[in-house]
Amino acid sequence: MRLEAITWDRLTDALAERVLKTAPADGGPWPRVAVDGAPAAGTAAPAAALADALRLRGRSVLVIDTAGFLRPASLRYEYGREDPDTYYQGWFDTGALWREVFGPLDPGGSGRVLPDLWDPLTDRATRSAPRELPPGGVLVTHGPFLLGQWFPFDLTVHLRLSPSALRRRTADSERWTLPAFQRYDEEVDPSAAADVVVRADDPRHPAWGGLP
Repeated sequence: MRLEAITWDRLTDALAERVLKTAPADGGPWPRVAVDGAPAAGTAAPAAALADALRLRGRSVLVIDTAGFLRPASLRYEYGREDPDTYYQGWFDTGALWREVFGPLDPGGSGRVLPDLWDPLTDRATRSAPRELPPGGVLVTHGPFLLGQWFPFDLTVHLRLSPSALRRRTADSERWTLPAFQRYDEEVDPSAAADVVVRADDPRHPAWGGLP
């Protein structure tokens, strides 16, 4: 894939304009966008910037961080606190994401989305109230391992880190997760699966492959 340098501002504006032109594939009124990447890639900032750009263009936006949909510690740590296979397959409650986030945005759905479900610090339910996304509003979901799950995204963005950059930017205490991202690359190939790929090895100087 040929990548070219771009600024985050230009990238964000281009993505926002692309979202405005995106009709949900299922015929519903809510476009759904993924910003996929390892924690070291910092998906939160691009997701928030995209949300701000869409709001400036008159769209309602709800940003969902998949960190709010972790499973209870008893399930995450069933095979130890540093098991990369469990991190890859068992830390995030994909069933809850389907039920509480994507289900309400199906055609004819209520539009009432639960913003989070579980607080990993207290290991308790967050008890957050659902938030209503009006027709035409955009869902922006960010976090790792979003591709290959059959989530009904209408536009997917992958923040790509080279193996060396991923290792360099991952805290020592979290490096046990690195095999999970290697497995994700091998099994899902997010750089090929995503609509938009952004190389983020140097967060100051992103590069991308353009829009689909």
